[in-house]
Amino acid sequence: MSEFFDFMEAYARSDLDDERKIIEAKVWESYGVETAVCIHDMSGFSRLTEKHGIVHYLSMVRHMQIVVKPIIERFGGQVVKFEADNCFAAFPDVLEAIRSTVSINIAFDAMNLMTTDDLNIYISTGIDYGRILQVTNDEHDYFGAAVNTASKLGEDIATAGEILVTASAMERVPADAGFKCEEEQYEISSISIDARRVLY
Repeated sequence: MSEFFDFMEAYARSDLDDERKIIEAKVWESYGVETAVCIHDMSGFSRLTEKHGIVHYLSMVRHMQIVVKPIIERFGGQVVKFEADNCFAAFPDVLEAIRSTVSINIAFDAMNLMTTDDLNIYISTGIDYGRILQVTNDEHDYFGAAVNTASKLGEDIATAGEILVTASAMERVPADAGFKCEEEQYEISSISIDARRVLY
């Protein structure tokens, strides 16, 4: 990621518009990708941490990571990073992001039948599609409008087990894919998000 940061520092130091445009073009040429962004957030952090302590919750976070990674990869996606109790993933298309998420939720639902409530894992999910900057050097990360929107849907709006997809991303899913959706409109941080709740 050092080269990426070098670009950012050069852009910040420059006070010439033409030079900044050149740097920006190089950044997009080097790191720009069109992809489906999928962000999972574990539910219940505050409640479980207050009741059982951080070690209990961190053990659940690790369990979540072990479960979701192979499922994401099975559907052609990649884990960009795990951060706190979130999973940030990328997929070639929106349909596989949705299918992966449904499989993850089904897997956790099955596991939760065999554990006590305090060990149950639930995730909320936000999905968007767009051109973003994806860094895959020493450290992995991604940045862009689609990342921000998926994050708001998955971390701030969706409840346990919900899959929220932006309307524009949902348009990329074939009509015969078999997913039914409910239309939703959200306002958060002065931003309006037209979304679809996936029913499964």
